[in-house]
Amino acid sequence: MKILYAASECAPFIKTGGLGDVVGALPKSLAQKGHQVAVVLPYYHKIADQYQQQIEYLMDFTVEVGWRHQYCGVKYLKLDQVNYYFIDNEYYFARDGVYGYYDDGERFAFFQQAVIEMMEKVDFIPDVLNVNDYHTGFIPFLLKEKYSWIEAYQKIATVLTIHNLEFQGQYGEDTLMELFGMELTKAQDGTVMQDGCVNWLKTGILYADKVNTVSPTYASEIQTPAFGCRLDSILRQENYKLSGILNGIDYSIQNPQTDSLITHHYSVQNLKGKAQDKAILQKEYQLPVRDDVPVIGVVSRLTDQKGFQLVLEEMENLLQFDIQFVLLGTGYQKYEEAFKYFAQRYPDKCGVKITFDIKQAQEIYAGSDLFLMPSAFEPCGLSQMISMRYGTLPIVHQIGGLQDSVNVYNPIEQTGNGFGFSEFSSFYMMETIKQALAVYSQADVWLKMMETAMQTDFSWKTASEKYLALYQSII
Repeated sequence: MKILYAASECAPFIKTGGLGDVVGALPKSLAQKGHQVAVVLPYYHKIADQYQQQIEYLMDFTVEVGWRHQYCGVKYLKLDQVNYYFIDNEYYFARDGVYGYYDDGERFAFFQQAVIEMMEKVDFIPDVLNVNDYHTGFIPFLLKEKYSWIEAYQKIATVLTIHNLEFQGQYGEDTLMELFGMELTKAQDGTVMQDGCVNWLKTGILYADKVNTVSPTYASEIQTPAFGCRLDSILRQENYKLSGILNGIDYSIQNPQTDSLITHHYSVQNLKGKAQDKAILQKEYQLPVRDDVPVIGVVSRLTDQKGFQLVLEEMENLLQFDIQFVLLGTGYQKYEEAFKYFAQRYPDKCGVKITFDIKQAQEIYAGSDLFLMPSAFEPCGLSQMISMRYGTLPIVHQIGGLQDSVNVYNPIEQTGNGFGFSEFSSFYMMETIKQALAVYSQADVWLKMMETAMQTDFSWKTASEKYLALYQSII
């Protein structure tokens, strides 16, 4: 099968979150199964130097972005059996960030049209084109309404993967002509419109052959007003083509036996290195080095979506217990300042770093005992999977992918691979933390849960089989 992924980010070249991780790992897993796989993404100024030096120029052509005649370079790299194509235009992509610019609509309108026009030029016309989130979500519409005259494209099956429904790509009606050179017919009849705007994600939902989300529970949740971000009625209408596949994590990278970013390696058969990593983490955060105290770790964006209003409501209470709390992340200023305050007030119990660093993140996954993830909503989440891979038991709000991936502790059978609370409140979060601390004092039960967590299969080898079945159903 020939499969092409179009996305705005992809690890290891550039990523801002889970989208980049998925687009980095899933194609690699399918390529290892013998499929012809390619990924196309923008050629950002911030792509790591080690890859920029390997990427080769292939060709260039012109893309019409409305009335604009824009240069489009195509660069190429083959890595881990995957063909990577990079769409080059310095005006759009030679910037310090990936998103958040006033002209993001124009930037990704150019990118989507460049992706379509590139396929024929590089002779990679896929059986399945998997687009991701709103940045590429208009492609299924463009294929059928603007580029349908290209015979080679008429048999391409399309899949839209929604990683986060909150971001939809909403622009004025005039952008159909202004950015795509198309008549306003589909705006005037309401097809591409939502709340008075052209909505790329809504349009992708309508035009893609299949719509996929990143966990089964999230696929159900987004069909409700509470989580549907005003598209729930559209998703209910199209639910016959909607599915949810839980993401995996890249086991070649997330592996406590080989991870180059942690000091001591360990396995489920020999956990000695984890205790040593815990001591290093405590020193790094200037906390007393104690092997008997449970360390609660956090690696996250500090936002409402991630549930940090709950954490701060209970922070004073939490720090009265014999625990240590370490946090790595950036986000809303009110949360950054509040956590820094607690670190200053409780220097022997609370360590906070308002930054993001991949090495320090891995040190928290490896050195903590518990990993706190109280998200208000979470389409999939990868951090809970990574923490379990490293024998660090997650405490989660049972929502979206967190519910699908964490088998919460059963006090009667003394089984599970983490802890969870179903009602989004600081009280129930704190009660669950108390439960986890009580179990931590039972060494035999704790060890059994650690082993269960480390042996839970979150590999892409398993998850990619479900994607293959999805693709095969539409070609």
